[in-house]
Amino acid sequence: MTRVVVVGNGMVGSRFVEDLLAADTAGRFTVTVLGAEACEPYNRVLLSEVLAGRYGLGSLTLPTPQDPRLDVRLGTAAVAIDRGDRSVLDTDGMRHRYDRLVLATGAAARIPPLRGLGPDAATLPRGVHPLRTIDDAREIVAATLNARRAVVLGAGVLGLEAACGLAERGVHVTVVHPAPALMERQLDGDASRAVEAAMGSLGIDHRVGVGAEEVVLADGALTGVRLADGEVLAAQLLVLATGTVAATALAAEAGLATDRGVLVTDVLSCPADRRIHAIGDCAQPPEGGSGLVAQGWDQARRLAALLSGAAPAVTTGDATGSDVVRLKANGLDVVSMGVCGSQRPDDRAHRRLRLSDPDAGRHVEVVVSGGVVVGATCVGDAAVGADLVATYTRRTPVPADPAYLLLPALPTGQPTTAASPADLPDSATVCRCNSVTKGAVAAQWEHGCRTVEEVAAATRATTGCGGCTQEVCDLLTWLGGRTEASQNVPMEGEMRFTPGKHTIHSAETSAS
Repeated sequence: MTRVVVVGNGMVGSRFVEDLLAADTAGRFTVTVLGAEACEPYNRVLLSEVLAGRYGLGSLTLPTPQDPRLDVRLGTAAVAIDRGDRSVLDTDGMRHRYDRLVLATGAAARIPPLRGLGPDAATLPRGVHPLRTIDDAREIVAATLNARRAVVLGAGVLGLEAACGLAERGVHVTVVHPAPALMERQLDGDASRAVEAAMGSLGIDHRVGVGAEEVVLADGALTGVRLADGEVLAAQLLVLATGTVAATALAAEAGLATDRGVLVTDVLSCPADRRIHAIGDCAQPPEGGSGLVAQGWDQARRLAALLSGAAPAVTTGDATGSDVVRLKANGLDVVSMGVCGSQRPDDRAHRRLRLSDPDAGRHVEVVVSGGVVVGATCVGDAAVGADLVATYTRRTPVPADPAYLLLPALPTGQPTTAASPADLPDSATVCRCNSVTKGAVAAQWEHGCRTVEEVAAATRATTGCGGCTQEVCDLLTWLGGRTEASQNVPMEGEMRFTPGKHTIHSAETSAS
């Protein structure tokens, strides 16, 4: 038997375990998982949805396989790796010997160096919370019961989602972001101004281009946040959305090379010890870490295939679509992909076209090269954004005049994407987080899946960021209509689908 020890029981670590056990048809592996958190694994991507009240905390739970080959130890952290003995020491003093060690330790919330804050999350004053764990989300929700005003520090994806969630709970929110643009990794100045306009319509204030320098306290509790320009924002709640720091201490203490993360090769092994692997937020592969769950899940699939011998140990080919970023916030329609953001390269081969009306909260830009879309940004138009995602991920050839990409259809133009699921090839990707194709969903329909929950359980579609829920609903409606046409019978009940009825969170309890 091959002994595999997995350190970390989050979204990526638990996915790797599930993939490895599924691939191990010969029963060659035993797996021990050390999970520092005392709860079952959960979908961390949807924590901001908990703040908005659209999900209960229990709805985020991901199932753990029930398998005699698997030993999961919740609330048990790894404290040291003995590479000579090939063992891991845990907080209970037990040693777990391994033939293969997988580090999936993730990342911790970054605590900014503000006056009045302690050095880590354990020393934060009352009213100040990061948003990284399920406990963080629980504490923030509780704090909203008494907080009238909140400040969200950091306007990346998580910060804006958190701000919208707090606003939906009736809290007055101000977003503070030191960079010159919101979500600067995905948006430039014009796109940022469009988002700012949309935030204003939601009652969310903002301070862009100015940072915070001090938390103001009274009797150990937060009363305000002082900005670098001297302004003091009154607040009873401060949410820190200032990035993450990869959890590399365990690897570094064992003599493994680390930088921003644990350095790994293209086959996800540590150069100094090929028996040790790192995946997810703690890993730094040659192509760099994106911070998106799709990359971590792809690494989990690849490593499981490598260890089980199910596939060659090479990096997956076309990763187009794994870098699509979609904001999950009611009232803010923002999606970006590929070449975008304030720091995008100045490449003469890239042709940029844009339609920008920041005052109206709308901005659309596409970047074309080699006859296909290599990047796009869309603010304020969900339909256009969906079309651009489809065009980008499917590498659809652009029209002779790429300006037609800026709108789904112009009076004399052509739609940028197929109007019906019937026009999509079976190979078209529906769920980008889990690489689920139209053909895979259709196959499960043939096997009796009739709801989003059933499709999620069978394929994992919709269980990542949740951005594909509408596409899955549309596909199920089309499949139902096709069945109706062939049988010439009325379509009733569960044969029609709406995202309002079939929500993602119920699927999270039945699929990982």
